[in-house]
Amino acid sequence: MGKRKHLDDILRLFNKSPIVDFASINRIIRSKKKVKQYTKQLIRNLIKQGRIYKVGKGLYTIHRDVSLSVFGFSPSYLGLQDALSFHNLWEQETNTLIITAKKVREGLRKVLGFNTIVKRINPKYMFGFEYYKYALEDREIYIPYSDIEKTFIDMIYFKQPLDEEIIENFKEKIIKKKLKEYLKRYPLRFRKSAIRRLGIWR
Repeated sequence: MGKRKHLDDILRLFNKSPIVDFASINRIIRSKKKVKQYTKQLIRNLIKQGRIYKVGKGLYTIHRDVSLSVFGFSPSYLGLQDALSFHNLWEQETNTLIITAKKVREGLRKVLGFNTIVKRINPKYMFGFEYYKYALEDREIYIPYSDIEKTFIDMIYFKQPLDEEIIENFKEKIIKKKLKEYLKRYPLRFRKSAIRRLGIWR
């Protein structure tokens, strides 16, 4: 009966929150001896049964949505081509793309069976993102995406291809004053390169 109650309480927790950490699960079953070992085994069983999914170290969800993996790399946000799609700056499908200041391995990895790209950024450039409404199955949550101005800067910073159509879309949506403020944080040479690429101050 005790195990059943623990399981019910844990699953209720997952229904309340899109992301649940190990510590929260551990607190629910704290009355058990050797709590951490028991919690680890319980989590392994739930993952094996397909009832929960791992989206980062010590982070779990009941939703098979790869965008939630951004919370596993905090401080982090979804950016570059992923943000282009989110802000309707292009119409192509893209992999989940996480920008993080955390010291992690960069590159392609599988999360929930989907390709996810992780890129590291200097902590001093860890700004320019907001928590936007995001439709997650039967609920709305807030997920961090770079805003339009930071998305443009990151495309230059990470040397990503920018065709003329995307540049024109940026020109229509970028707030110049905001972009100028962001660019002040970068070296002069980079600022000039970004301004020249966008061509809105000629």
